[in-house]
Amino acid sequence: MQENIILAQLKDKYNQAQNRGKAEYTDFLDMYQVSIAKKFITQNQIQNAYLYGGYDDAERKIAVFGTGFDENKSLQIIRIELDKENIGKYTHRNYLGGIIKVGMKREKIGDILVSEKGADIIVKSETANALAQELGMLTRFQNSKISVEEIKNLCVPEIKVEEIDIIVPSLRLDSVVSDLARTSRSKAVEILSQERVFINGQNETKPSKTIKIGDVITIRGKGRFIIKEIKGNTRSGRNILLIEKYV
Repeated sequence: MQENIILAQLKDKYNQAQNRGKAEYTDFLDMYQVSIAKKFITQNQIQNAYLYGGYDDAERKIAVFGTGFDENKSLQIIRIELDKENIGKYTHRNYLGGIIKVGMKREKIGDILVSEKGADIIVKSETANALAQELGMLTRFQNSKISVEEIKNLCVPEIKVEEIDIIVPSLRLDSVVSDLARTSRSKAVEILSQERVFINGQNETKPSKTIKIGDVITIRGKGRFIIKEIKGNTRSGRNILLIEKYV
C-alpha cells in the first residue's frame, strides 16, 4: 500500500515537471521510500531526475524531477545552538520530539544532524521560518539561539565508528541482522518483513540474502553497520565478521 502511494506521488511530480518545463520535487523520503524512488527512476529510464538530501550521506532525501532545481533556494537549515546549561544533553530524539510537538509533519523534515552544541535540521525552504519560530517557543529551546541558514552552510558532524566482532552461523542476512540487532533469528525475520533493513541504501526483505564485504547495513531503530572483513571461522565453522558500527 505504501509503495503504491509513493509511486503515485513520484509519477505526479514527474508529470508536473514534464508539463511545466521546470523542476518539481517531493517531500523528504525515508530510506525505504528512497529505494522505491531509485527503482522508479531506473526502471523508467527517467532523465534529469535524482535524489538529494543536502549532503552526500543523507538518509532522508527529496526526489527531484526536471531541470533548474536550485538547492540553495529549495532547502535550508534550521540551526539550533544550545545554551551552556544544555550543551551535550540533547539527542536526535529531543530535536525530533520538538518538531513533532509543534505539529510539523515528518516528511517536511530531512536529516537532523546533532552535535554537542546543538543541531542542524534540514528543511524545505517554504517551512523554514515558521518552524524556526515555533521551535523557539518550546521550553527546551527557549534559551537557545535559533537561526535559518543556507544549505551550503550545513555542518556535517564527523562520523564516529567503533569496531566490533560478531560470530554468525552463516552470511545470510537474517543471521547477521539477528546478531547486529541483538535479537532472535525469528525476530530478525520479522524486522526484515517490516521493511526496516537496508543494504547500501536499498530496502531488503529476503532473509536468505547473502551479505558481503563492504556492505552497509542499516536497521531502522538499531543503527548502521559496515561489513569490514570476514576474519575467519571458529572451530565449529561459524563466521567471524569485523563490523564498523556507527556511534
